[in-house]
Amino acid sequence: MRSLKVRFALLLGGTALLALLAAAGVLWSIRLTENVIDRTLAAQHRLELLAELSGRLAQYGFAAIESIGNPDAPPEALSVTRDRVDEALNRVDDALGAGMATSTNLEDRIQYVARTRPLANVRAARAMLDRQVTLVRRESDPDRRKTSMQGALNAFGAMTGPPLSLLVEAERRSMNAGSEAAATLSHRLTAAALAAAVLALAFVGVLYRSVTRPTLARIEEIRRAAGAVGSGALDTRLSVETRDELGLLVANFNRMAARLARREGRLAADRAALEDTVEARTADLRAANARLEMVDRSRRRFFADVSHELRTPLTVILGECDLAQRTAERAAGRPVDHGPVFATIRKRAQRLKRRVEDLLRVARSESGQIELDRRSVSAVAVLGDAVDSAGSEAARRRVELVLEPGDRDIEISADPEWLRQVVESLIDNALRHATGLSRITVGLSGRETAQGHRARITIDDDGPGFPEDADGLFERFRREARSGEAGFGIGLALARWVVERHDGVIGLGKSEHGGARVVLDLPALDEGVGSEQTGAGHERIGAA
Repeated sequence: MRSLKVRFALLLGGTALLALLAAAGVLWSIRLTENVIDRTLAAQHRLELLAELSGRLAQYGFAAIESIGNPDAPPEALSVTRDRVDEALNRVDDALGAGMATSTNLEDRIQYVARTRPLANVRAARAMLDRQVTLVRRESDPDRRKTSMQGALNAFGAMTGPPLSLLVEAERRSMNAGSEAAATLSHRLTAAALAAAVLALAFVGVLYRSVTRPTLARIEEIRRAAGAVGSGALDTRLSVETRDELGLLVANFNRMAARLARREGRLAADRAALEDTVEARTADLRAANARLEMVDRSRRRFFADVSHELRTPLTVILGECDLAQRTAERAAGRPVDHGPVFATIRKRAQRLKRRVEDLLRVARSESGQIELDRRSVSAVAVLGDAVDSAGSEAARRRVELVLEPGDRDIEISADPEWLRQVVESLIDNALRHATGLSRITVGLSGRETAQGHRARITIDDDGPGFPEDADGLFERFRREARSGEAGFGIGLALARWVVERHDGVIGLGKSEHGGARVVLDLPALDEGVGSEQTGAGHERIGAA
């Protein structure tokens, strides 16, 4: 079997041959049509020149009559008309010569010779009339001049009329012959085009049946087989009928389908093994998550149990301290002054109780059991309590802790324990994380806004300030231990949560001394804003 390259080469060669034959036929027909049209147009042009020549001759006759009838007329008028006649004769002669030069037909040459003779007769008649006009103008008798002129004109007409008629008739016959030749050529070209179209269709049909249709049928078979393989029928195979390019393609297709079938089997086995592995790992993850949840529940339960177990004995200790203090005062004799001792014990125990309650709140916050007990409280009282609780730590670190309550107290609706814990935690953060700290100032101020009365609590220090990404400090469990110390507190994340639950806003900034500043903006009660302070304007707890 011949290869597809040979078949397609034959197909392309046949198509190219058809195109060349068609182009040659078109060029040949155009050439014939141009020859016929050129001959017809040349005859028409010569006919127009003959008509112009006839008019020029008539004008020359009239000019001759006027020259003879008017002896005083200038001779330039007759000379002008004579030149026009000669010019017309030359154009006709040139047109006949041009037709002769472009034709190779013997008949055309004979017709040219036959047409030059009448044209020569016309030239001779014009020359004879010119001589006769000169002779007539010399006659002095008017009657003889008139008779001579009439005879000369009659002779001129007899010599020019028949040649011009002969030339005009010859050109008309040439135009008619050109029209008939064009019609005949059109019929012949039409018949040739129809025959060429029939032959071309027959040739294309033979090429289609012998080359194109078998090739397309085999390609369609391969396409259907490929679609079946793509749909999952990997056992599809094709028969190799020929040894050409398509036969090689079919053989490669069968080998590809066999390889895909083997690979599909391996993939199925690997997929089963992977599913088993994923199932096993999923079971392990579920068990690990269960253990983590159990550990987390145990941790929260531990915090809650520790808080509960510590709060109960602390309550008993506080009660015993109160009882011992009252018993010492009622003792006989000079009473023993145990008041400062019991006061210190009570103060420390109270602070420990608050720490335990803070720990319990942290445990409840992580378990989602936070409940706020909001009521009308004094902002100065809450801040004073927080400053007092943090005073011992500030004194130990030699940091001056100052409360600046302002001129007026502010009543706010808040949970005093949570708000106190937030302020105390912020102070503790400053003590633990601000390197080179020497002063912490807790301030309170009120202001009027479009939303109503607001209480503004600030915690300022003279430390290095917050880092550039200060907003990230509000992320839960994040700690910026700039001083290298670890600490315990509810953190900024829980502080923001508590402030927002109080319908307030917490923000981080820079203090007047270049250190860190934390601002708590809380709504104030209308009737509470503006109540007078009764104490000192500043309270110093720690010492630098």
